[in-house]
Amino acid sequence: MFTGIVEGKGHVRRIEERPGGRKLWIDIGSLAAGLKTGGSVSVNGCCTTIVELDSRVFATELMEITLQKTNLGDVTVGTPVNIERPMKMGDELGGHLVQGHVDGVGEITKVTPLESSHVVEIRVPRPLVKYVVATGSVSVNGVSMTVAEISGDRLTLGVIPHTWDVTNFSEFKPGVRVNIEVDLIGKYIEKLLPDLWQGMTTGARPPAQ
Repeated sequence: MFTGIVEGKGHVRRIEERPGGRKLWIDIGSLAAGLKTGGSVSVNGCCTTIVELDSRVFATELMEITLQKTNLGDVTVGTPVNIERPMKMGDELGGHLVQGHVDGVGEITKVTPLESSHVVEIRVPRPLVKYVVATGSVSVNGVSMTVAEISGDRLTLGVIPHTWDVTNFSEFKPGVRVNIEVDLIGKYIEKLLPDLWQGMTTGARPPAQ
């Protein structure tokens, strides 16, 4: 589990294409401290498993389905990626609950620099639109963001200078694909609502799972 508070950027150092997937080596510098083989780390908002760890570089293996559902199939050697280590019980929840299970890939449609910030517009996959609400939370490349506005399939974000500098948002331009994870709470409400509504109208209890 993560919070969407990205700790910094790593850089892809090596890529090995494999049948049905690929293996990435990522240099994360001092963020490697405390990590261990078999542990998890969020890469662009995608929860990955550390299969090798050597000082500041770790390796992770990505299955074909991961490459299809995320933008990790787009990265090349040198690409900056957002890194977050998993939260621990008792840690401050500075963002929102992020699983690292990417729901789909969006596309940057517009980036507007302002005097001290940036406004970013993203086209999100149609099936995810219903889970995105104004002033609600969404994870973009693993960064917990507040939705400033949602219109059709376009969401708008206001990005402060710190976020712009610490994450790979500074690489954003029209056409760049980004990982989107919608708020977990909304998905659970959608799944439970039919049973809850049935119970309210008939007096029956929801069936045991």
